[in-house]
Amino acid sequence: MADGTTFPGRKPQKRKRNPDRTRTAILEAAGKLLAQDWSEGLSVSRVAQLAGVNRGTAYQHFPTREQLLDETTTWVSDRLRQAVFGDQPADQDVRQIDPQNVADQMVKFAMGNPDLCRVWLFEVLSSNRADRDPFWKQYRSQLESFAETDLAQPGIDVEVQAVIMLIGTFLWPVFARGQARTAKDREQLSKRFSNELLRLSLHGTMRPEKFPALNARVASTPGEGKRSK
Repeated sequence: MADGTTFPGRKPQKRKRNPDRTRTAILEAAGKLLAQDWSEGLSVSRVAQLAGVNRGTAYQHFPTREQLLDETTTWVSDRLRQAVFGDQPADQDVRQIDPQNVADQMVKFAMGNPDLCRVWLFEVLSSNRADRDPFWKQYRSQLESFAETDLAQPGIDVEVQAVIMLIGTFLWPVFARGQARTAKDREQLSKRFSNELLRLSLHGTMRPEKFPALNARVASTPGEGKRSK
């Protein structure tokens, strides 16, 4: 009844479970533990406790710690891919991709999720799952396509270049965390790194004459230089 009265012999209705919602809660909890304790601190039972779900339910979704780690890494990668590329198809013509936006969005995500990004980077690069990782696949593929155009300098080692860019981007927040006092400070530090990333690309992998707008941007934002004591 509407007032909550129950009749003798009638069992109360069980609330229907939402497997997708439960799975997402488990992955979010696993992401928090990864960021806090790295992979060494990850276990299905700890994640279940943090997610507020029954341990048996957690094991139904992720029977082993290895599967939980693998799928949490993929979940983080999907979030990163969505933040950087949005709904952009993986095979989009690289001439239609704005390198400034890619750099800005990648640095922004790294600044907002510094620990999670570093864990993701380590797990992907130190395992054999890189070729299956959503973000790595799209990032590397687009860099490879770029290297084959006349926009790029000849002879780029795509894999090395991708790793260098990602390591720099995901370690910059370590320095920024100790320097930033306010949200405005973090925003400025994010822009500084993004600008320098573009400057290095323009004078390393890109042909500057093909990107006049980017060339003008980095030329108008000189480095910080030495700080006065």
